Amino acid sequence: MNKNRISESIPAEVLNQAAQKLQEVQTLLAPYLKGLTMAERRDLPKMSNKTFTFVSKSAEYCHSYPQFVPGYLNVAELNRDLSTAAALRPVLDACTALQSDVDDTVMLAGSEALMQSLVFYSTVRTAAKGGENSAKPIYEDLSARFPGRRKRNDSDTSTPQA
Repeated sequence: MNKNRISESIPAEVLNQAAQKLQEVQTLLAPYLKGLTMAERRDLPKMSNKTFTFVSKSAEYCHSYPQFVPGYLNVAELNRDLSTAAALRPVLDACTALQSDVDDTVMLAGSEALMQSLVFYSTVRTAAKGGENSAKPIYEDLSARFPGRRKRNDSDTSTPQA
């Protein structure tokens, strides 16, 4: 059996406080955040870490060499957009790290719970197949919900009933 790495419960008060603080952050930033459709996300050119330096340098050059700035380019808007992206990067990094840690913890706790449930299921299945009457209804209930593949009888073409 695998080593148990999650052995404490998070107090409800801690979870409530965390949810409240996340809601506060969302409310605080809501007027400044914009949502995108999947198509917009796919189609937009993206500023990565490498292109951030390119954009920063371009903004500097626009200021230093205004003779090369075309009339249709709004330098003030370029600077506002760059400033917004730069200011939100640390927030994004913190959110990404938090999301990764929460996802890892949910995955680990879920895996451990599943492994323990599989041990119990195996014991109940063995007891039910061995004739233990009290194990049979438990086995039938759990086997109907078992996440594994179901064996299909080749002669059975009917739709399973719930």
